[in-house]
Amino acid sequence: MFPFAEITPEILKTLAAVFTESQILHLFLLVVSIVALQYYRIDKVRQRFFGMKPRAVWRDVLAATVFGLLGGLLASYLMVLVGLTLSGSGLVYLWPLAILLMFIDARFLCFAYAGGILALSSLVFGWPDISVPQVLGLVAILHFVEAFLILISGHLGAVPTFIKNTEGRVVGGFALQKFWPIPLSVMVVMGHSGLPAGGVSMPDWWPLFRADLGLNVENLIFGLMPVVAGLGYGDLAAARTPKEKGRISAVILGFYSIVLLVLAILADQRPLMGIVAALFSPLGHEWVIYIGKKLETGKSIYQPTGQGVKVLDVVPGYPAWQAGIRSGDIIMEVNGMAVAGRQGLEFALGVYSQVQLTYYSVKDKKVYREGVDYQDKEMLGLLPVPEGNEESFMELSTQGPFSRWFNNRFTRNK
Repeated sequence: MFPFAEITPEILKTLAAVFTESQILHLFLLVVSIVALQYYRIDKVRQRFFGMKPRAVWRDVLAATVFGLLGGLLASYLMVLVGLTLSGSGLVYLWPLAILLMFIDARFLCFAYAGGILALSSLVFGWPDISVPQVLGLVAILHFVEAFLILISGHLGAVPTFIKNTEGRVVGGFALQKFWPIPLSVMVVMGHSGLPAGGVSMPDWWPLFRADLGLNVENLIFGLMPVVAGLGYGDLAAARTPKEKGRISAVILGFYSIVLLVLAILADQRPLMGIVAALFSPLGHEWVIYIGKKLETGKSIYQPTGQGVKVLDVVPGYPAWQAGIRSGDIIMEVNGMAVAGRQGLEFALGVYSQVQLTYYSVKDKKVYREGVDYQDKEMLGLLPVPEGNEESFMELSTQGPFSRWFNNRFTRNK
């Protein structure tokens, strides 16, 4: 049995050091600040669609920090469980390479690509001097934690947007964008003893990553140290609700991370498997992205229906939300007057200060009539789906500045 009960106090003590040691706390606050800037940018997009004043983003940042703490706790357990240490993990190379790859394409700001390239370079050219199994094991664990965070919070705060589908028609959808600050407890080799090390007694099979630790693994002394990281998630939901899309994405990414972790462990035992694992790291991640896009090629569920006005999104706390209207519902009448489009809805709302909305709830599959106080033309707080003739829509390109420069230069020279 793995000694979870004995390990837990040590992990919690190390995580607490993130908030008690000034240097690591400053780094954590820096990551939180970067996350806050991202959520501020997301709120600006929401503001543009709804035409409302910007709201305080501290709630989003606080929620992301709480979820990040849960993710960091899970990552810490997983790293200790498999015996993954920082020695030879290549962190000093991973971040710079990932940032460089981001200038080619934004989706490359991911350890799956940087880790795969570093692993292949180490195996083929002997540089850099890193432990391929540990690099890829770290990539796998971070992606598993990302899958966990997507599952429990990836759909929260989804941003409504207009996109152009494969038929060239502008339809509604949601941009799923999440960022989490992640404090971790990571293992390091503190030294070795001539006698079996004291402290927590580990099972005979532990650690699973041992090829780079030498022959006398049982005499090594391991310790934990705090590290701060950040994870991000971006996706699009048009053929499914944000919650459904997040759940599917989490399952696919979780499957990818488990396969990569198994390959990394096999690579620790059989060096030739390192090539397989190194190739799977970026190529498997591309497969994850391909499947995610493939799932969105179906008919969008956020486009006009035969009658009424379909709702893309509703702002919590505003009159439409208080009336019970939610994303996907269909507004059929305003004060008994049928509305068949966005302009009809806007006209009806402009006539009355107090209205009774008749709408169909897709969740309950029932028709409701609710009174709404619309005094002083207060914003109703809902966004209808696009009707196909909108000029403004979100471009789905993730090209980085290098790619854009190259494409523009190539286009001019043709």
